[in-house]
Amino acid sequence: MTISVEALLLTKQYSSQPKGSRPALDAVDLHVEAGQLYGLVGPDGAGKTTLLRILSTVMNPTSGSARLMGYDVNKQAEQVRSRLGYMPQAFSLYPDLSVMENLRFFADINGVPRGKQKSRIEELLEFARLTDFTSRRSENLSGGMRKKLALACALVHEPEILLLDEPTTGVDPVSRRELWQLLAKVIQQGVTVLVSTPYMDEAERCNMVSIIYQGRILTTGAPADLERQMPFRIVEIKAKPRGTLRQVVDKTDGGYGWRAVGDRLRLSVVDPAEAQARIKANLETAGAQISILREARILMEDVFIYLVEQQEKQA
Repeated sequence: MTISVEALLLTKQYSSQPKGSRPALDAVDLHVEAGQLYGLVGPDGAGKTTLLRILSTVMNPTSGSARLMGYDVNKQAEQVRSRLGYMPQAFSLYPDLSVMENLRFFADINGVPRGKQKSRIEELLEFARLTDFTSRRSENLSGGMRKKLALACALVHEPEILLLDEPTTGVDPVSRRELWQLLAKVIQQGVTVLVSTPYMDEAERCNMVSIIYQGRILTTGAPADLERQMPFRIVEIKAKPRGTLRQVVDKTDGGYGWRAVGDRLRLSVVDPAEAQARIKANLETAGAQISILREARILMEDVFIYLVEQQEKQA
């Protein structure tokens, strides 16, 4: 097993933070195997961007250490950068340059030999489906096309590791799907990808995930394993009137936790069969019309909500 990305007790306390406040990163450990698609999952302000900035050598940690491909991000920054592709969350391209000009610029600054640039850029234009837009300024690209161009620029020097900070934030669903399809191709080429995301459905696409909240890693594992480890099952309900459904669920003996997802409620229960029978009887007594009452698959969103609630109870 080869570890491509490693962080040990990584901590970052910004000077602008009030004295005694929780650090932006709090003793984070991270181990990403070579060739993995690894998800760093958490809400805004969880510490995802701070962690990726440290790993990409953009900033130094307050304490702890980190290595990429065995190189220390503080002491051997140049060796790290030559092996790393980094796509920050904010738009990092030059808006007044065309698609082709941006790719050539990033090829130059990353040391891609001139004799190899033409073939590499043509390969990336086809890969990102930007062949027909080479002369368009990046400021005139759609959000999804900008993200694909940024990804191509991050890959132009054929890095061994790719760090992506919320690459699909602010793009439409079709572009989100296309970006993940491109990442699947990157993984097939043997590149290790560490991607941060606030979207729980994207976490399920990863080989491994770490859930980060308030600067701390709450858990790490394969999405399917984390879902199986939960101490509850999920029952999904849809009934009318909606107000009656919520009243019945609130008053049902057993104190089931629930959350609304669209026009349905998802209940966390110990015994799905018993819960369905109890809820069904109470809804029918209240005169509600039941259209859905079934056990549903545990999702990463359920895992995240449970872990955050447990963390806050312990705080």
